[in-house]
Formats: sequence, C-alpha cells, structure tokens
Amino acid sequence: MKMNAYERLLQKSREIVILSSATAVLGWDFETYMPPKGMNLRSEQGALLQRILHQLKTDPENAEIIKAIQSGHKHYDAVQERNIYLFKKEYEEATRLPESLVSDIAKQSTIAVTAWKKAKSKKDWSLFKPELMKTIELHKKRAELLMEVKGAKTLYDAMIDDFEPGMTQDVITKVFDELKAGLIPLTKKCTDASSSLDTSYLSRPVPIEVQRKMAFDIAKFLDYDITSENAGGRIDETEHPFTTGYYDDVRVTVHYHENNVASALYALLHEIGHALYEQNLNPEWKYQPIGEAASMGIHESMSRFVENIVGRTEEFWKFYFPKLNQITSNKFADIDLMDFIRSMNIVKPSKIRIEADEVTYSLHVIIRFEIERDLMADRIEVSELPQIWNEKYEKYLGVEIENDSEGVMQDTHWASGLIGYFPSYALGNVYDGMWLEKINSDIPNWRENISQGDFLTVKNWLVENIHRKARLYEPNELAMKLTGKQLTAKPFIEYLNDKYSRLFGL
Repeated sequence: MKMNAYERLLQKSREIVILSSATAVLGWDFETYMPPKGMNLRSEQGALLQRILHQLKTDPENAEIIKAIQSGHKHYDAVQERNIYLFKKEYEEATRLPESLVSDIAKQSTIAVTAWKKAKSKKDWSLFKPELMKTIELHKKRAELLMEVKGAKTLYDAMIDDFEPGMTQDVITKVFDELKAGLIPLTKKCTDASSSLDTSYLSRPVPIEVQRKMAFDIAKFLDYDITSENAGGRIDETEHPFTTGYYDDVRVTVHYHENNVASALYALLHEIGHALYEQNLNPEWKYQPIGEAASMGIHESMSRFVENIVGRTEEFWKFYFPKLNQITSNKFADIDLMDFIRSMNIVKPSKIRIEADEVTYSLHVIIRFEIERDLMADRIEVSELPQIWNEKYEKYLGVEIENDSEGVMQDTHWASGLIGYFPSYALGNVYDGMWLEKINSDIPNWRENISQGDFLTVKNWLVENIHRKARLYEPNELAMKLTGKQLTAKPFIEYLNDKYSRLFGL
C-alpha cells in the first residue's frame, strides 16, 4: 500500500534518528573503551556516518514530501504540524551545508578532542590552539551558511539555535546580566558566612570500588535501571562525565576521585537527570522529529533539578546520609548531619566549572558565554583566550588561574565543536527556578517524600510536565505554558537567597 506524504515523512525521520543514535554509540565508545590506536579509523568512521546522515537529511525526496504536504488539503493536528515544521526546518538547514563541510567538521572534531586531551594532560595550550582555530573556522563557515534559514541576526545566534531553538544572544545577555546582578553579591555573602565551616573530612579517601557501589545505589534511588533484564542504562567511567543515548539505550559516565566522593555523587545525580529525560520522552513520538528533547537548556534544567533542587536538600541527606555511611563503612559517621548538609552546599569560588557550587556555577557559564559571544563577533582572537579567561575568573569569581588545563582547556566543548552550548547550562538553572515555583504549588509536600526515600513523586511530575512534552514546544513556549511567565532569573535568585539564608543565617 502506497504511503501518503506524511507517512513518508515519518519513515524518513525514523531512518535519520536511527543513524544518529548509531553515531552516538560510536561517540560513547570513543570516550570510554576505544583503544588509542583506533583514533584515525574512528575519525574516518565518524566522517562517513555524518556524510550518510547528511545525505539522508538533504535527499531531494524530502523537498517533494514537504511540497506534497503543503499543497495538499489534508488537515493536520498540532503534533503533525509540529513534525512537519521540524522536518522542514532540518531539511532547509541541511541543504545549506555542503557535504564536504559536514565531513570536515566531523573529522576535525575527533582530531581536536584528541589534541585537547593531550594538551590538557601536558598543560600545554600550544598543542591545542591550532586545532581549536581550525574547529572555530569550520563552525563559523557553518553558521554563516545557516544564518538566513534560521532567521539569525548573528553568527553566534545561529550557533545558539542548534542547542536552544529560538534563543538569541541578546535575550541571554539580558537574563545573564540579571543573574550576575544577583549572584555576585550573594556569592560574597555566602562565602563569608560559610568560611569557618570545616569541610576537610570530604577529602577522606573512599576506594573507587566503593564509589561504584554508591553509583549503583544512586541509580536505584533515581529509578535509573542499569541491572534488570530490561535495563536501558549503564554507568561507565570517563575523564569528563556525560550522557548519551535515545529512549531505550541511554548511558551515563562518571569520573571517580578517591579523595572526593562528593564529586562522583553529584556528577551521577546530574547525568542521571539527563538520562531520565531521554528515557521518558513521549513514547508515542519515538523516531519522530517531535520526539526529542526540547532544547539543551531544558535538558540541563532536568539534570540540575535532580542534582541540586533535589540532591542538595536537607530532605535528601536526611534520607541518604545513613545509606552513604553504610556503603562507605561509616566513613562520615562522626560528622553532624546539618554540618554535612552545609558542606554539600558550601559556597566557595573555584576554578573548575563541574566542581562549582550551586551559587557560583552560573558565573562559570556566563564567563564562557561572554567569551564565545565576543569570539564569534571577532572582538577577540583565539590566541587571547587564556588571558581573557583568566581575567574574567579574577573579576567574577576572585580566583587566580595557575595553568591553562585548569583554565581555558578545562572543558571538552570547544574541542568537540559545541560552540553555543555553554549558555544552556545556566539557562537550565533559570528554568529550574521557574519549575520549582510550580512544583511547590502543585506538590507542597514533595520534599517530605524525598526524606522518606521517595523520588518517584518528583520524577512523575517532571515526566508529566516536561519529559513527555518532548519537542512539542520551543523552550520559551514550554516555560510560558507551564509557569505562565516569560523567561526570568528572578525565581532562581529568590530560591538561592531563601535556601542559603536558612542554611547559613545570611
């Protein structure tokens, strides 16, 4: 039986999604178990798969499908209309990009990440700088070709749209300025108030094998299945924690530090928050354009909600502190519970983004956003990045960067070509402030449930209100429909002020 145009659209989308998920698995293998000698072959594999994927996206039949749908008289519901819009948008963007450029970007990503790893381990910026320059030039070419079809005013807006559809640098600048105005003075107050708190016990050694047991326990608490016959997740180890996958196969990674068990614990909460979002997207929309995450900012809001809004509460630690001691053979049994909770929330400006506390984290992101914005506008050059990075860290966080591995080379994102991604991290915090207001109204006793070990109440709310909505709405539209408010940092700032006033008596 011959398929109609819309049915053919869904079939084409399915092929694109399946191939994309295959490339994600190769990327996971590259970061986890691939032997070093496999780098050149993997770069060729990645380049070929990206070329094939690009061919699927730019297939002339896609234009015929779109034309047939638009010229027909069939009525489509809201979900179908959204699928048509997203399919058309992806086709128009893909056809603007030469296959050679797509292949070059994929190949350069593997090369640049390898150079970044080597440069970071040797603390030698010069080993990474030339590959970063090549990566940036390729992505500028890409953004220039996509500006018109995305309706972007700047190169950077076109890059941001890849991760946060409909968002612009001007809107982000306004929200981030609002964040800075609240966070910088709050950072000083919290730092002063918690400066006398002794947290040295957090560096007590916990064997890696014991931390792996903790990881399994955290996964169980969060209802992230990694052990059953029907498990759709797994936990592996990498230099930089990440999450990858699609619906039935969503994997997380973590980096264990023997003298910092909290690092792995919060990385797990964060990454599993990502994984739960991917696993609980609307199953009726699987393989469809609409059946993906709304944006990386919404994705980050899901991970940081689990990590911070849940994982740093008094209620979570009232439940989990005894379990942590049981797993670690009473490593922290001599510590007062409230002192431990304060330690988990201590504010101390640091050099490393992924180790940052809840108050200062957004400042790390704002620094990266401002650098990207100016770099894409040619106001600064790649060679200036270490100096500018160090200056901003001194200005915003009051910390001195001693080498480029703990400075400009600490993240993998630029090496991977993920320019425009960083704003999503702090936008996730902004969204979380808005979600929190809503969940406090809908489920006033959710914190009490956490103290009893019940995360499902929170999870089910997130699934119903955010996960299942998938890509039905643009992120700003989703926030408006759920909370009735335009994007604003005010709820997040109010949440932090209230929380830290209670914990440290500000």
